[in-house]
Amino acid sequence: RCFYDQKILQKTFRVWKERWPVCRERKLILRADNHYRHLLHNLIFKAWRAYVCQQQQKRMKYYVAESHAKKQKLLRTWQHWLIYVDVQRTKQSMHAVALAFRERSCLRISWAVWRRQCYQNHAGRKMNVLALQHWAQSLQFRAWLQWRELYLYIQSDKQKETKAVTHHLHVELKKSMKAWLGYLELHRAKKCQNELAQEHHQGRIIRQCFSNWRQSWECRRRAHAQQKEIEKLSARIALWRAFAHWKHYVVLCVEETQQWELAEKHHRHHLLVLQKFWNLWKSRL
Repeated sequence: RCFYDQKILQKTFRVWKERWPVCRERKLILRADNHYRHLLHNLIFKAWRAYVCQQQQKRMKYYVAESHAKKQKLLRTWQHWLIYVDVQRTKQSMHAVALAFRERSCLRISWAVWRRQCYQNHAGRKMNVLALQHWAQSLQFRAWLQWRELYLYIQSDKQKETKAVTHHLHVELKKSMKAWLGYLELHRAKKCQNELAQEHHQGRIIRQCFSNWRQSWECRRRAHAQQKEIEKLSARIALWRAFAHWKHYVVLCVEETQQWELAEKHHRHHLLVLQKFWNLWKSRL
């Protein structure tokens, strides 16, 4: 029996040794998957960082373009204002010359009336031109403000979408890491439980085999003692003694055969249980 148990343990150890490289390959595959996921997340982060840098560069360009447009508008208004000042100066000089000429002439009153009307007409045209320019500038400024608000709203929506995508990726990564760590802890706990159960089962089998052997040895020892005591009896009851010894020997043989059959059944049942636990452990592994 001991030799049979040793052979079974050797076979199981040989099978386990053959299965060990497969488990190691699975571990390497899991490590490769983790490395691939890590590399993929790094690539996503680099792409997101490049996108953010590109958006910042676009914003800087937009700010530069906006400042340049303001400068160009100021330059154009300044040029128009200089032209207007020059025209006004020429007009004032012309008006001054005409006024001096008319004052020296006889038609001073009519010239004054005409000058007043001309001044009023000129002031009205000037006011109309200034009102039209102010109205056009206000329309342009309102349109620019509306376009700027729309552009900022679109940029904020894009930033919110990118933040949501990155947050979702971080949440999924944390969930996967927690699930993987829980699976590792459960696998380690199951492995320790299986090893403890196997050791306990082997010790129980060894103790049970030793107890069965001890019981059979005690029975044989008692039978030999009884046989020696029977041999010391007198020769007058030799036939009865031989019959009783034979009967007792038959009973012992029957009991011994029953014990052997029970031990063999128990051993087979134990092997079946051991095979069941081994298959379960192999499937979970």
